[in-house]
Amino acid sequence: MIKVATIAGSDASGGAGLEADLKTFEEYGLYGMAAVTVIAAMDPENNWSHKVFPLDEAALRAQMETIFKGAGVEAAKSGMLGTFHAVELTREYIESFHVKNYVLDPVMVCKGAGEALNPELNTAIAEKLLPLAQIVTPNLFEAAQLSGLKDIVFLEQMKEAARIIADKGAKHVFIKGGSKLAGAVRAIDLFYDGKNFESVESPLLKTIWTHGAGCTTAAAITSGLAQGLSVYDAVLTAKQFIFKSLEAGFPLNKWVGPGNPSSWRKDTVFKG
Repeated sequence: MIKVATIAGSDASGGAGLEADLKTFEEYGLYGMAAVTVIAAMDPENNWSHKVFPLDEAALRAQMETIFKGAGVEAAKSGMLGTFHAVELTREYIESFHVKNYVLDPVMVCKGAGEALNPELNTAIAEKLLPLAQIVTPNLFEAAQLSGLKDIVFLEQMKEAARIIADKGAKHVFIKGGSKLAGAVRAIDLFYDGKNFESVESPLLKTIWTHGAGCTTAAAITSGLAQGLSVYDAVLTAKQFIFKSLEAGFPLNKWVGPGNPSSWRKDTVFKG
């Protein structure tokens, strides 16, 4: 049994965060473990507004000891970290236990919000974790934050951001553009290995039920790496996985809806 881990926030609604990660690991046939950094809850009486409750350093370190020292992993990813001690502990354990297949999903904002949760914390993530990452998986907003670019709306701007992020230490960069690029008629993401760019495309889904898409994508890449895929093949497989998940997305309530990670089972082409 291949063991993988996520260092991430818990989404009480189940659609994103470590809940999405563990569902994805399971669909890939892996054994998933989780270190909880924060607990995110939503207010059903106030437009699903988010409340974030960080775990203290001792609680997080105990979880990291359990996972990395007690069990060991073939791959790991991090998502919402939320505190400086979570960033530092992630650096410490990924480095100390020589986790080669580390996927950095630089979560900087809750779905629906428009500003970075903590700019200083994001700087710490870039400085301490980017150099350890086998691949970093920002969306357009996060890519702008990591690169220092103001706005990213065109493919050439994605390429510029990818170059800057790679220069800061990431071995591979996968920027999720999706439907957000100007004039997009397909969902376009960008893969960069430090030398070459590859456009990773899929049909453009007309859906608003995308909660947890970023977490699921990063978890799928982590799973592929754990199974021995090359970084690029892990990205391509993850792209298929998230497309099938979003294609089967559904409304959880009037505010939000997640994808369905188990939907790939209906597709005989996808092999995991």
